[in-house]
This record gives sequence, C-alpha cells and structure tokens, in this order.
Amino acid sequence: MGTRIPSHQLSSGLYVSGRPEQLKERQPTMSSRAMPYTGGDIKKSGELGKMFDIQVIDPSSNGPPPPKASRHSSSSQNNSGSVRSGPNSGQLGRHSISGSTPKKTSGPMSLQPTGLITSGSVGSGSLGSGHLGSSTGGGRRSAQMEHTVTIGKAVYGSAVTSLGEKVKVGFRVSKVVVCVFLAAVVIGLLVGGFLMVAVKKTVILVSVAGILLPVVLVILWNYIWGKRGFLRFVRSYPDNELRGAITGQFVKVTGVVTCGSIPLESSYQRVERCVYVSTELYEYKGWGGRCANPNHCCFSWGSRHSEKYVADFYISDNKSGLRALVKAGYGAKVAPFVKPATLVDITKENRELSPSFLRWLADRSLSNDDHVMRLKEGYVKEGNTVSVMGMVRRQDNVVMIVPPAEPVSTGCLWGRCLVPTYVEGLILTCDDNQNTDVIPV
Repeated sequence: MGTRIPSHQLSSGLYVSGRPEQLKERQPTMSSRAMPYTGGDIKKSGELGKMFDIQVIDPSSNGPPPPKASRHSSSSQNNSGSVRSGPNSGQLGRHSISGSTPKKTSGPMSLQPTGLITSGSVGSGSLGSGHLGSSTGGGRRSAQMEHTVTIGKAVYGSAVTSLGEKVKVGFRVSKVVVCVFLAAVVIGLLVGGFLMVAVKKTVILVSVAGILLPVVLVILWNYIWGKRGFLRFVRSYPDNELRGAITGQFVKVTGVVTCGSIPLESSYQRVERCVYVSTELYEYKGWGGRCANPNHCCFSWGSRHSEKYVADFYISDNKSGLRALVKAGYGAKVAPFVKPATLVDITKENRELSPSFLRWLADRSLSNDDHVMRLKEGYVKEGNTVSVMGMVRRQDNVVMIVPPAEPVSTGCLWGRCLVPTYVEGLILTCDDNQNTDVIPV
C-alpha cells in the first residue's frame, strides 16, 4: 500500500508535489534621517550617548529630557514599510521592537570632546587634569608621557634626564704613585730644612725644590688643558660602523639625529624638536660682592641657575645608514660637549633688560638686581650632526647605544704632557653652528 504524496496547485494552474511554502512575514526595515555632525558633543550624540548610560539633554528644551518611548511603525508612511524617526534626528528609542531591554556596559565609560571613548570619567586621568602623567602601572610608556608645561617653564618627568652644571673631567692617576710621590716630597723637604739649619747647606732643599717645580707645572698644565685634550681625543677617535658592531663593543657613531618619543624645547629661545637643551645664567662676582652661589670665588663667573635636559633620541650612522636608539633618558649618565651661545649680556654700563629676559627671570623666581649677568643657551636640534660614544646593545633587532660601564679614558698623551683623563657616561658632541640650517628629517 503506497503512501500518498501531498501536492498543491500554483497560481498558474500547475500542480506540483510537496506542501506549499509558508510565506514568512517580512520584517519592516528601519531607516532614519541622516545624523548631523555633532563635533564630539555628547549632548548631541543621541543614541551613542544612551549606549553608555550618559544622560542626553535636548538642546531645544530647557527642561528635563523627555521620557523614553518605544518606536512605532506605520506601513502607510513608506511603501517599503520603513519607520520614520522622530523630530530629533539620530535619536532612537531605548527599547527594541521586541520590547527587550539592552544590557548595560561592563564599566563606566565616557566620551571625550574629541569623540574618543575611554574608561573613567572625563575629568579623571592624565588628559582631564591638563597634563600627561604616569599611570599606576609605571611602565615605560607611561613614563615617556610625563611632560607638563607650566607658565613659561617646562617640567619633564623621569623619561628625561636632568644634568648637572658642568661635565666633570677627572685625572686617572694611580693612588699608589700619588702617595709615594707626596711622601718623597715631604721627606725631602724635612731633610733639606734640617740640613739647612744644622749644616748651613741648601743643596738638598734646592734639589727637592728643583724636582717639585716641574711637577707643579705639569699639574697646572693638565688642569688648564685637560678638557681640551679630552675633546681633541674624542674628535680624533675613529668612527665605527654600526652594521658590524656587536653587543658590548665601545663605538663612536657620527650622524644626523632625530627626536624620540619626547622632543625637548629650549628654555629661552623656545626652539622646538630638540634632543638636548641647556640654558644657564651666570653672574660675575667682584671683591666682596654678594652672590647666590656660596661656592662662587671672587673675580670670576659663577653659575646662578642651570637647566640641562636630554632624552632618548635616534641617530643615523653616516657609514652604514643604520639607525640606532641612543639611551640618554631615564637618568642615564651623559656628558654633553655642546658649546652654548651667549644670548644676554648684562654689564654695569648696559642695564637695559628685554621683556623676554625679565619674563624668563620671573618664571623662575630669580631676582633682577644690579649684578653683572650673562645668559647662555645651547641645544642639539633635530637634524643636527652629532657624535656619540657609548656601548652597543642589540635587543629584538633594535640597535641601541647605552652609557658604557667603565669611564672613557684618554690614556697618557706624552706629546702634550697630559696625564690620563676620563669622563663617565655617554659622550655627546656637536660641532654644528646653531645658526646654520639643519638637515631636514
């Protein structure tokens, strides 16, 4: 006994097997007028503000926001069954067609004036407080953003290294040699003085003085020409190629610099995009005059205020073209040899102070007295050609130049009668004139 196969008749009169198709009810499509540009104003964002539980105020009314109403559809308004939106374009009801309520977001979120959605309230965080500060994590990224500008004076965070007043150039002489020499000099003076009093002979005393005089002259010579000898040693040191340098190798690289994550700005001239800035105020102390620096000697120039900063930057090797990251920030030891330029020179005859100089003094709470002052400023701008001496470190295909573990020493320069001198940290030299045009990068 066979089973009966159901069939049905089409509208054309043709019979076909199978059951007729159940026509599904077509869901009405939604459409609305074009949403106007809000410029990031949350009060005009409509449904976007409601998605994040932000109260939207109707700008056309002064009272509280209207109550939420469900959407209604009307097939007579549009042939396609679309639903027109209300008078406020872009504002749709909170409830869906099925009447279900959407879930709330999983945390407080806010809409910044730029339109960027961030966590936390608008007033909290680094952006809302008016400056960029470090987050709770304390990582490298947050430390790089610690940069705030107060009225006329820039204050940097831990990502920027604040340097001292002067680079210390020391003499590397064995302590044993120095102790033996001083002991011999003291013994010679005592013996010479005893013989001169007892025997009336000054031969030993004259001999000791003859030996001591050249030594004193050598010490004075090294004290005067020690720094110049070290700079001549740095300039004559051959450049290395970064492509073949290995980790731990001491190199000297010369090339064009570019700023890192934090570009610096000079204090007085407001020169932007710098990797190193230096602004120093000197004053001259005469006989018996008062001075802000208690260690200031008479008849000499002394530092009254100093601002020196250096941050991480990049250098492109002239030989290989390879780009390396110079780790000069985060408190690294750096020895910059950059000649500053004199911008302001106040003498007893010339007491006219420019408004910019007076403003600079006021921003740093420095008094404007009758002292003889001199303002010098130096910088290394993006595009300058510099030389860097340090140690190579490779990490994840990134070539870095870091401060060496040992001080850089010149060794004995017998031709110039110079004893070994040394400098600690990363050595940075720049011979470019600050008034010349730099290489655009």
